[in-house]
Amino acid sequence: MERKALSTSFPLRLSLVATLVALCVVGSFVKIPSPTGTVALDSLPGFFGALLLGYPEGALIAFLGHILTSLNVGFPLGAFVHLLIALEMAGIALAFRFAFLRWKYPGAVLMGTILNGIFAPLSVVPLFGWGFFFGILLSLLVGSFVNVFLAALLHRALARR
Repeated sequence: MERKALSTSFPLRLSLVATLVALCVVGSFVKIPSPTGTVALDSLPGFFGALLLGYPEGALIAFLGHILTSLNVGFPLGAFVHLLIALEMAGIALAFRFAFLRWKYPGAVLMGTILNGIFAPLSVVPLFGWGFFFGILLSLLVGSFVNVFLAALLHRALARR
């Protein structure tokens, strides 16, 4: 059974996307200590947007959220790497929504945490090595869990209304 995303007019959806992207920027200032300085609450609005608005909007919000957070700290891994990570974040937001539709909130939180906290940093091992992976792993796992858990909690609270 597919749960429908929020059904609204295009101008309202656009406003919601813009607001959530703006909240990504705000969330980028709420840091979780990490070696890169890019682990923050920036992806929470993207995950929330994926649940509330659907696949395309959630992916767009997650993509822009990572780009703006990385811009905020000066692209410490390089602009190209952060572009690739932003594409991964879009994909993770898609997977988060898929997991929610399939396995509800617990499955979505688990999927988002594992993909963002473990598999995403694995993708940069060829560029930065295993030392970087193990150095970022704990902070990224914590940050991933906090972002997806709060997005699920917020969505659940709004869905009850």
